[in-house]
Amino acid sequence: MRRWLSPDASRLFGLLRPWRAWMAIGVLLATVAALSAIGLMAVSGWFIAAMALAGASGAVINYYTPAAAIRGFAIARAGGRYGERLATHDATLRALSGLRAWLFCKLIPLAPARLSALRSADLFARLRADVDVLEQFYLSVLVPVIVAAIGSLAVLLLAAAVLPSSVPVLMLAVIASGVVLPLWVQRRAAADAGAVVREAAELRGLLADALRGHAELLAWGGVDAHAGRIAALDARIAARRRRIGRLEAIGGGGATPLAQLTVAALLVPALSAAHGATLAPPLLVMLALLVLALFELITPLAPALAQWQATLTAARRVFELVDAPPAIREPVEPAAVAASPAIRFEGVRLRYATGAPWALDGVDLDLAPGARLAIVGPSGAGKSSLLLALQKFYPLQRGRILFGGEPLDTLRGDDVRRAIAVIAQRNALFDLSLRDNLRLAAPASTAAQIERALHAAQLDAFVAALPRGLDTPLGEGGARVSGGEARRIAIARALLQDAPVLVLDEPTEGLDATTAARLYAALAIAVRGRSVLLVTHRLGQLAALVDRVAVMRAGRIVECMDTATYLRQARGRGILVRDAIAPA
Repeated sequence: MRRWLSPDASRLFGLLRPWRAWMAIGVLLATVAALSAIGLMAVSGWFIAAMALAGASGAVINYYTPAAAIRGFAIARAGGRYGERLATHDATLRALSGLRAWLFCKLIPLAPARLSALRSADLFARLRADVDVLEQFYLSVLVPVIVAAIGSLAVLLLAAAVLPSSVPVLMLAVIASGVVLPLWVQRRAAADAGAVVREAAELRGLLADALRGHAELLAWGGVDAHAGRIAALDARIAARRRRIGRLEAIGGGGATPLAQLTVAALLVPALSAAHGATLAPPLLVMLALLVLALFELITPLAPALAQWQATLTAARRVFELVDAPPAIREPVEPAAVAASPAIRFEGVRLRYATGAPWALDGVDLDLAPGARLAIVGPSGAGKSSLLLALQKFYPLQRGRILFGGEPLDTLRGDDVRRAIAVIAQRNALFDLSLRDNLRLAAPASTAAQIERALHAAQLDAFVAALPRGLDTPLGEGGARVSGGEARRIAIARALLQDAPVLVLDEPTEGLDATTAARLYAALAIAVRGRSVLLVTHRLGQLAALVDRVAVMRAGRIVECMDTATYLRQARGRGILVRDAIAPA
């Protein structure tokens, strides 16, 4: 079948293969419900007409068998429909969770280098909204098409057994209402259906910009212009959806007059057969009701094919994302990461795009096992880029980084990142308990280890004040804790990771001077034996944690000295105060 499908459609079918058994059960039950409805209509029509004729003529007929058949078909239809709802939605939810997990796993090797070019709202739309559209493919496209095909074949076979001359009329009706009309609707709606998916993602991006950049829009007087762009795009999407809705209404509504025309066309051969005594009158009524049952199955095809184009557009957007090559190729035969790695930068140059300024411009740096080094400098000096390069997130244009004596490109990125515990400026907290958030770094952590990590992160009083202690949920994104508390939770989690290298990016941001001093003093004890790389603008407490200071400017290490010397020079030049209040 895949030979007749587009590459995107074929690939979509391949993605759904793990759930084909569940989907087949749903299709089977939907088919049972549809065939039972056809049988119910056919037997009911024949039975009502036969009973009327028997009553008029005084004849006696066996009504037990058709009555039992009617009850059986009714029960089968109700049971099949109920089972179909359960099975199809269960299959849909299984596929939805599986597709999201698949997409998330595909995105991990692309982050952050390949994903940084995408707006966060567009990335979220592909991860959520586009996958939701793919999920509708099974319910809204696949099931109606298969059920309509099987039901149409069943009606044609039954009609051929009752009145062979009716088959050409029914086939023309099936082709007109089940093939031509839906394909016409699909073709006319294709451009709008695809555009709605793309423009809806763009609208989410504009809305996200409005929420995140509200202060800037107010400051620069751009609120009205931005709101106008949102309103115009929303109106364009609404107009497209109205056009699609009108086409679907034409496709669905067009089936009604076609059904009536088909019944009228069947009267010619049916009445001729009845007049010639080759067709019993009750069978004529049965044929008419069969036509109505047939068109009940065909009517959903027009909306289904209109949905198909939206599905393909969403699939293309998802495939474009996952098909992007990783920025860094992993080694085929990776080297092992040392237990206590020394870190060495040799002439490292890094920029994020061709022609862009150098983020790192010839960096040379050494960090021996167990050494503690602070990286200081103004914003934009390259401190964050240095950390990203160390974690093997971006490829180097020149130079190399040695990690435990091995070039970084000979090590697996995951192995490198497992050896580095990072406290970033933004840390992920989940809607889990405090205990579960901490154990993300080390699931086997004992209660004593968690207690020590919390003490080192100066969280004793915070935990004591929580209503449920360690079992207190933190809320979505850590909504129930302050920024300083979230950062200290991240520090405790990093300490539990027990990695040989600890990277601290502005760990005291949001903390008062007293708490920051206590935190540095506790960390100095907790990280003994580990290498520490500290990035900070707050210089007053450096001596408590680090031995050396490297100064960065314009992507280069311009000075490197012991902490005492740096602080003495900084005080003499007034840098200490200026750096202490610089933005992070």
